[in-house]
Amino acid sequence: MGKKKSWLHFFIIMIVFVGLGFFLANRSSINPLQPTALLQPHILVHELKGVILGNRKWMEQVEPYVRKFNIKAVVFIVNSPGGVVGPSQELYEFLRRIRTELKKPVVVFSSHVLASGAYYMALGADKIVVNPGTLVGSIGVILEFLNLEGLYHFAKIQRYSITSGKYKDSGAEYRSMREDEKRLFNDLVMNVYQQFANTVKETRGLSDEELSQVADGRVFSGDQALQAKLIDSTGTLDTAIKLAAEAANLSHYELFYIPKEEPSIFDLFFRKEEFETGEEAWQQAINFVRLKLRPSLSGLPLFLLPGVMETHWIE
Repeated sequence: MGKKKSWLHFFIIMIVFVGLGFFLANRSSINPLQPTALLQPHILVHELKGVILGNRKWMEQVEPYVRKFNIKAVVFIVNSPGGVVGPSQELYEFLRRIRTELKKPVVVFSSHVLASGAYYMALGADKIVVNPGTLVGSIGVILEFLNLEGLYHFAKIQRYSITSGKYKDSGAEYRSMREDEKRLFNDLVMNVYQQFANTVKETRGLSDEELSQVADGRVFSGDQALQAKLIDSTGTLDTAIKLAAEAANLSHYELFYIPKEEPSIFDLFFRKEEFETGEEAWQQAINFVRLKLRPSLSGLPLFLLPGVMETHWIE
């Protein structure tokens, strides 16, 4: 009996040591702060896709790499219908910081959709390149509300609230919106819209007349966007990479992709179940259900292409 316990203890200790070895090996191989073995200039190529709800994790993943001395330029592959206003603006500023503080050229490439908040983000780059058929634009703001007053009445449910001011429950789904509330939200939307429009005008060098022709929420093809001066070139990812190399004065370079984190043996044994954000259910849901599952989106100004069924959320 004693020998069996001794062997069991030895076996457990061996598993712990082997697991620790795998854990450290995995962590050191993906730690962005570890010195790399890159010996010549590199262009970082990294992707952002899906609806923009947040951005902190994505920026924290990218920033240590863009600061490396041997990363001389950056190409971001962006395919997104946009998302929440604040995070879209933060991504825009993130790209601007790479250019202004780190002095590294940034090129954004999109293969199928670069709309609303995603286009706002791209305005922070030196150059924007898209395929001729890519959907570009949707420059505008959308604010969605639900009115379930009829549904509550049908279900014989009465809802009310006690508020500190007449606008505290504005946009509540249990009652109709008053005219003064509609004016209030309209002013909010137009203020946020003006921020977007001003950024487009300044970064793309548009006149007031040119801006009025493109900043009404419409979507353009890549070819149309080029004619409207919303982008710099149509082409492929190779086109974007070459533009980045030219901007960084690179004749010889290699491409660098941020390595994906591999789970360690500790992760396999002790990881918690991860639920992304209910993506599979939302792919089949109508807009009403999406907003009820994501109540934070209801009544929130969005830089989002209307009518898009979200398949991936950036957080």
